[in-house]
Amino acid sequence: MNLIANVSENWGIGIGGELLVRIPEDMKFFRSMTLGKSVIMGRKTLESFPGENPLKNRTNIVITSDTSYEKEGAEIVHSVKEALDAVSGQKSEDVFIIGGESVYAQMLEYADTAYITKVSVSPEADAFFPNIDEMPDWELVHASPAAEHEGIKYRFCTYRRKVQ
Repeated sequence: MNLIANVSENWGIGIGGELLVRIPEDMKFFRSMTLGKSVIMGRKTLESFPGENPLKNRTNIVITSDTSYEKEGAEIVHSVKEALDAVSGQKSEDVFIIGGESVYAQMLEYADTAYITKVSVSPEADAFFPNIDEMPDWELVHASPAAEHEGIKYRFCTYRRKVQ
């Protein structure tokens, strides 16, 4: 399974239900990586999308503790186990965990690859991605050359879980 996120220097991912920064190339990268795949997210992440609508051309799996929650175009599950069951027949590379903070934290142990767009700013954040730079079982295997958008430097990084 894959994780995909845009993180600040302190691994922040959002504030008040919004992304910290919006970089068009990062949005294109996210779209190219997840199109035609399954995406697992929390309810708040889904509700942060335009119109609170599921992402088009993807299988949207939404984890929520609200047993009455319904959303057309999304498969609603109520636990990590149910989310894993929902993708059990799929190839690992065809499943992306897309947020938010609690879903990343709960699903981290099931992922083997993380696609992280690192931005060179540290705006205030109230949601964070686990700092896998500090985790001994993860290693950075690729970092793109730095690029820049409106004065914000960023790079696309790929991490892999080390084989034990």
